[in-house]
Amino acid sequence: MLQNLITVNSLLLFGAAFIAGGLNAVAGGGSFITFPALIFTGMQPIAANATNNTAIWVAALASAGAYRSDLKIQRRELLLLCGISVVGGIIGSIALLYTSPDVFKKLIPYLLLLATLIFTFSEPLKNWFQLQKQKSPSKSPPIFRLVLAQLTISIYGGFFGAGLGILMLATLTFIGIKSIHTMNAFKTFLGSCINGVAIIPFVIAGVIAWPQTILMAVGGSLGGFLCANYARRLDPLLIRRFVIFVAVSMTLYFFIHG
Repeated sequence: MLQNLITVNSLLLFGAAFIAGGLNAVAGGGSFITFPALIFTGMQPIAANATNNTAIWVAALASAGAYRSDLKIQRRELLLLCGISVVGGIIGSIALLYTSPDVFKKLIPYLLLLATLIFTFSEPLKNWFQLQKQKSPSKSPPIFRLVLAQLTISIYGGFFGAGLGILMLATLTFIGIKSIHTMNAFKTFLGSCINGVAIIPFVIAGVIAWPQTILMAVGGSLGGFLCANYARRLDPLLIRRFVIFVAVSMTLYFFIHG
């Protein structure tokens, strides 16, 4: 009986990670599937969050390497954003570890709701930032605002992380980056920085479930590699609607069942 349960849980996590990897390669939102899947297997919420972030980071490393040639902004801005991301990621992960399990469990529905709203309204959000940039194309955003925005996003990424990429796209738009390839490159690179450093406190605290992490990292990597080409043939709007449906369903589930 126990062996059967382990097998079912392993298949669930691998399948969830596989689907999430394909979604992340095309539209994002994979955490709406992988994080609840870990919870459904009986893992404690903080451990599930740490494990999910670690698995996502491992799966994203390959994408970060593939995007190296698209990192085309000034070295000063790159180092600034990278440094802020590292600091914010550490702060966020430590804040998570100092949050009591009961409090974090109560926060989950609201965090999922926030991530769902970010994903659902990501296009209007990006369009609004682009419009603000067009109104003053010659001006760079004040350095304080840029640092504050990226620090806030990075802390959120280290603490929870769902919707992180969309928030970073908004920030990168405000810097003045217009190429979608360059924006995706920085989103992937900075996301890897945030999740990568966030793992350090998680490892020290011993909250990462390594067997599940490895299983999901493999599933996510395979999903991203095998599903991306097929998924690109589908209507992007259809994929977004599917992610939004899953996100709303998971949010409602956690509000109802806690």
